[in-house]
Amino acid sequence: MSGWTDAHCHLQDNFLHSSTNGQLDDVNDTLDRAFAAGIDRVVVVGTDAASSAEALAITSAVSPVEIYATVGLHPHDAKEDLGPVATLARTRHERMVGIGECGLDYFYEHSPRAEQRRAFSAQIALAHELDVALVVHARDAFDDLFSILASEGVPPRTVIHCFTGTPGDAEGCLELGCDISIAGVVTFKNADSLREAVKLVPLPRLHVETDSPFLAPVPYRGRSNEPSFVSVVGAFVAQLRGEDVELFRTTTASNSARLFHLAPR
Repeated sequence: MSGWTDAHCHLQDNFLHSSTNGQLDDVNDTLDRAFAAGIDRVVVVGTDAASSAEALAITSAVSPVEIYATVGLHPHDAKEDLGPVATLARTRHERMVGIGECGLDYFYEHSPRAEQRRAFSAQIALAHELDVALVVHARDAFDDLFSILASEGVPPRTVIHCFTGTPGDAEGCLELGCDISIAGVVTFKNADSLREAVKLVPLPRLHVETDSPFLAPVPYRGRSNEPSFVSVVGAFVAQLRGEDVELFRTTTASNSARLFHLAPR
């Protein structure tokens, strides 16, 4: 029987920037807690060349949890050179399953919008080239997101990660063929619009994630997030949608296996 899959986490942000010995031991402690909470797969997501290489390095950790990775350039860093990320992607590491986190963020605009659009388009092309999943970040930018996806062609396996949009935004994503992944934000008090959007997503198109170490769900808000908490997110969403938690767990795990071309459990 499938456990939970954390479809999007950033374990390297907690562990691999340290220069101390035993870094993977710390990762294994976190993964052991995840396994104890019923999680048996995680996808560690890159946001630039360094974090993407670190994500791939984490896949070598020996753990009962299966570990996969993506490589990408986050919209915050879109002004940086995409070349090293593309080179890393083309090495076709055996545990590399996607391009991203990439996309558009007009809330913070740490990179100019034109640079964000350029980097996003290039990474869509890279996902097409390598026939891997595309992991998309979208915040306050759905109109441009839809325009770029329509013009560049949506890769067959595309997910909007940590979706925080409106019901209308969700419908637009689904119409383009994108899947939708839900993080702990859905548990926050002020997330009524997001909760309504989540109810609209067909179960075969839905994923759950932590986006750890960020956005820990209630009742852990304010703490560092970790993959073990994806079971909290999943149970909350299942209850919100009026679905059996066990069915929701196995179906979302199957959805993520399809998205990232992982072997069925």
